[in-house]
Amino acid sequence: MARPQLADLTVGDVVATRTVEIDRAALVRYAGASGDFNPIHWDERFATEVGLPGVIAHGMCTMGAVVDVVTDWVGGPGAVVRYGTRFTKPVPVPARGAAAVEVTATVGAVDADAGTARIDLTVTHEGTKVLGRTQVLVRLS
Repeated sequence: MARPQLADLTVGDVVATRTVEIDRAALVRYAGASGDFNPIHWDERFATEVGLPGVIAHGMCTMGAVVDVVTDWVGGPGAVVRYGTRFTKPVPVPARGAAAVEVTATVGAVDADAGTARIDLTVTHEGTKVLGRTQVLVRLS
C-alpha cells in the first residue's frame, strides 16, 4: 500500500476504520509490560465492588491499540509527531471473548506548510464513546 500524500487529503475524509478486540489475555500482557497491576484490570469482584461494570481495559492499553489504524495507514509509527486523547468511559472486558472497540480515523486538519495532517479518531464500544478528543498528528512530506 502506498504512503498517503498530503495533497490528496481533504478535511472530513475517512482514511481508515477498524474493529480492535481487547481480551483478558491482552490485559495480562499489558499489565506485565506496564507494571500496572491495579485489580480493576483483572479482579472481577474488586472491579464491581468499586462501582465498575466489571474488569476494564487499561486506558493506555486501549489508546495504544487503537492508534494502529493510523500507523498502518501512514506506513509506520515513525510518521507520528504527536498523539493524545482523553479517557471518557471504561471498556469492560468479558471473562470470555473480547471487547470490540470500533475506530474511525478522519482527517481533521491539513497543514501543507508543515507537511502534517491531524487525524481524529472516533473510538467507541457498544455505541459509547470511550476515548474523546483523540488526535494523531502525522508528518506526510
